[in-house]
Amino acid sequence: MVRRRLATVEARLDGRSWLATAVVVAIAAIIRFANLSHPPGKIFDEIYYARDAWGLVDKGVEWNYKDGGPSYVVHPPLGKWLIGFGEWAFGYADAEHGISVPGHLWTTSPEFGWRFSAALLGTLSVLLLVRIGRRMFRSTVLGCAAGLLLAVDGFHLVLSRTALLDIFLLFFVLAAFGALVLDRDATRRRWARALEAGLDPTARGRAGRPPGGWRNWPWWRLATGVLLGCAFAVKWSALFFVPAFALLMFLWDVGARRSAGVRRPWRDTLLDGVPWMVLAGFLMAVTYVATWSGWLLGQDGYYRLAERYPGADLSDTPVVGALWNLVQYHQAALGFHNQLDDPHKYQSWPWQWLLLGRPVAFHWTGDGACGAPSCAEEVLLLGTPLLWWSFLPALVALVWLGLARRDWRAGAILLCAAMGLLPWFWFALDGRTMFSFYAAPALPFLVLAVVYVLGAIASPAGPSGDRPVGGVHDEASRDRRLIGSVIAGAYVVLVVLCFAYFYPIFVGQVLPYADWSARMWLDGRWI
Repeated sequence: MVRRRLATVEARLDGRSWLATAVVVAIAAIIRFANLSHPPGKIFDEIYYARDAWGLVDKGVEWNYKDGGPSYVVHPPLGKWLIGFGEWAFGYADAEHGISVPGHLWTTSPEFGWRFSAALLGTLSVLLLVRIGRRMFRSTVLGCAAGLLLAVDGFHLVLSRTALLDIFLLFFVLAAFGALVLDRDATRRRWARALEAGLDPTARGRAGRPPGGWRNWPWWRLATGVLLGCAFAVKWSALFFVPAFALLMFLWDVGARRSAGVRRPWRDTLLDGVPWMVLAGFLMAVTYVATWSGWLLGQDGYYRLAERYPGADLSDTPVVGALWNLVQYHQAALGFHNQLDDPHKYQSWPWQWLLLGRPVAFHWTGDGACGAPSCAEEVLLLGTPLLWWSFLPALVALVWLGLARRDWRAGAILLCAAMGLLPWFWFALDGRTMFSFYAAPALPFLVLAVVYVLGAIASPAGPSGDRPVGGVHDEASRDRRLIGSVIAGAYVVLVVLCFAYFYPIFVGQVLPYADWSARMWLDGRWI
């Protein structure tokens, strides 16, 4: 009876996948937008990004309203443009500099304005993960589990409710990965249609390839390049993912040709696939430069007229001169990043991040009223502990399962998670100041790693490749599926309960000091 009910529930979810997706996304949206204006004022690095964002809206470049000139910034502008959109739509105020501007769409608190875009893209990243997980695992249940786990992660929630850049970086990296997965599926569909139409994959030249034409262009591959350009235009650390995505493109192309029966899949991929990869890279570069349009088209930006193009006057070479100054700006910003070693009380090392060794306090006050002798109000950038402490075991299990099943999904998840974490170990050798939120772009892939393992627990060892994780073939496997499903479901429920317990310190609710202290499980590290 129970097995039939579980099968019925899964069948209904598969048949109504968008309804299930909408439920998960609605949960994420409610959590992220509820009382978004709290805490009041600018918390943590909002003091920089909210002001820079308004400068972009007001002046076209980041602006120092105190000194009346352009600001020197060391991150590209796209994330701040997105923050600025919320300020333009819902209003902005800065009492220190006498700024109070109503919204063009709706006037509300200024905090809502500068946090709106983070909450919106944080919610949309949950939507992306549900659909990516469903497509990869061929299971609506597992896709929704991935989205729900991301929705109830405290680390993701805090970044989604704060005007920092990292949630935008996470969103665009995840969107680029989703486009890449869609490109993989589209490539295989093109080969399948061509084979059904009588294509001989062993033939030489164009006769052995799917038909061309703009309709059969790898549009999702080009979209990957554009989205990577957007990610790079938020933070330069998006570059870590470029070689990983290029490798996946290449290997997936080889795999598609090999499955189709092509004689020399490696050679043909080099001849046919690499040019499209180069074009995607070109689109990435164009997208990145385009986000600097406010700086390039005006003359008010910092460093805009800092250097002359050798041998020419800027007035005679406006395009070349502007690009030359942009290069100078990037060299200066790179020098800043390379010398960033000033100590900070909330800095941490990469090997601490997955262990929650040093979270970042975005906001703290003991002035609130809670009915107790002493109170505490905090916004702590802390991952939901049960979820985050599952990441390392899940990654180890994913290595074993990926090798045992020869599953492309395990390899892709591992590679992307590694690109979000491992490069920082190299920078740690130079003593660079780092914070746990640098791990943000790796988070969706860590969640996918956990969900992959949950799928393996809930299903007997079965076919891999493009089929659903696991399979059901006999009575014994059905029994194992029942037990595994109960274990996986119990884990998700426990993560949700853990999130609910820590929720007050994710959103800055006022707590009696004793209740706040009870949540400081690693009090030597979390305080």
